[in-house]
Amino acid sequence: MANKEDVETSREPLLNREGSAHEGHRWMVYLSTFVAVCGSYEFGCCAGFSSPTQDAITDDLSLSLAEYSMFGSILTFGAMIGAITIGPIADFIGRKGAMRVSSAFCVAGWLAIYFAESIWPLDIGRLANGYGMGAFSYVVPVFIAEIAPKNLRGRLTAVNQLMICAGVSVSYIIGVVVSWRALALIGLIPCAVIISGLFFVPESPRWLAKTGKHKEFEVALQKLRGEDADVSHEAAEIQDYIATLDQLPKAKMLDLFQRRYSRSVIIGVGLMVCQQFGGINGVCFYVSSIFEQAGFSSSIGTITYAILQVVVTGIGAAIMDKAGRKPLILISASGLVLGCVLTAISFFLKVNDWALGAVGALAVTGILVYIGSFSIGMGAVPWVVMSEIFPINIKGQAGSLATLVNWFGAWLCSYTFNFLMSWSSYGTFILYAAINGLAIVFVVFVVPETKGKTLEQIQAAINK
Repeated sequence: MANKEDVETSREPLLNREGSAHEGHRWMVYLSTFVAVCGSYEFGCCAGFSSPTQDAITDDLSLSLAEYSMFGSILTFGAMIGAITIGPIADFIGRKGAMRVSSAFCVAGWLAIYFAESIWPLDIGRLANGYGMGAFSYVVPVFIAEIAPKNLRGRLTAVNQLMICAGVSVSYIIGVVVSWRALALIGLIPCAVIISGLFFVPESPRWLAKTGKHKEFEVALQKLRGEDADVSHEAAEIQDYIATLDQLPKAKMLDLFQRRYSRSVIIGVGLMVCQQFGGINGVCFYVSSIFEQAGFSSSIGTITYAILQVVVTGIGAAIMDKAGRKPLILISASGLVLGCVLTAISFFLKVNDWALGAVGALAVTGILVYIGSFSIGMGAVPWVVMSEIFPINIKGQAGSLATLVNWFGAWLCSYTFNFLMSWSSYGTFILYAAINGLAIVFVVFVVPETKGKTLEQIQAAINK
């Protein structure tokens, strides 16, 4: 069997054939993506549920603040469990099977919340929702990356982040006008779309090839590329690469630290660290209090924040395959530094009673620059790159590790934010600015550009 370098060289002339399918044949790719990103929307519904329902749930069930805080935070622990386990599950039963498992946990969670009359079923339901969230956060971008042609892969995978933002925003708006039990039932709708929609879309061809289901692999690839498309070259490329990977032993978690995989693991995990430790969850969860502390209207600021997040995420998704992953994330990280610095200046002025008339404007400008910058790149690009760089024989283990790091960072950032703000409001944002500055250095020197390349070409170049 040829080594990886020979395989990469031998298939180079075939790479330009992958995107040759006509636009009219891509409807199955779009349908499959729509079904998958309903999982991303469900993610947003789960994340956005606790904010508009706090007062109603607390009053109806006579919960203490501590009990409701446990209800809100246990979601993250469920997501960590989902992140750890869903990679091997997706490798064993397939990407579609993993999405069904994720949906089942969310359905069970929403029903437990709907029927809850005390704190325990409420927490159990929230934990189940968290598991589904963590699972969806891994399997959705991986499934989309494995079915999409290279010229659409970045754009379609980035829709994952757009739908998360949409789910959060819609839950917040609907939660203001319906009861919390009704909002839990509404959370079942995306799950119903996923479970029914998966009957009409094909499994990931790359997973089918990896598991030796060659006939199903060819049928799935043909459906995704169109009945009239010539998929022989793309099929040969995928099978050739998987045959090379099959020469390697079955990967375990400790194998991720071998030299051949070290670069892809460093890139995937490193991007998740950059995404979460730059302060996004602290800012997101406490944006209202940030505006209040800066003396600005929390309601106006929060509404503007939500609208900007959805719009800019959509723009980022639309231009990703043209602009490239690396330029977007560098622009994003630079904007995050600027947003943090502006916010830090506003708090510094307030603490020292200097130029108080400018404090509110600086704070809202800094936060909006921050969220706009995050949405254009840092929100979506790490998930896109994570779905591209891991070879399929370690994708389950490596993807679970990267997703676990992401959720741990989300919990740590949201947990420590209030403590940091108590220590120093402006110092908190200086710290986040420094971390985002280090993210720029990491991206410049470590992260490769993956735009316009097949998954096999990306993985062969990284994992030499």
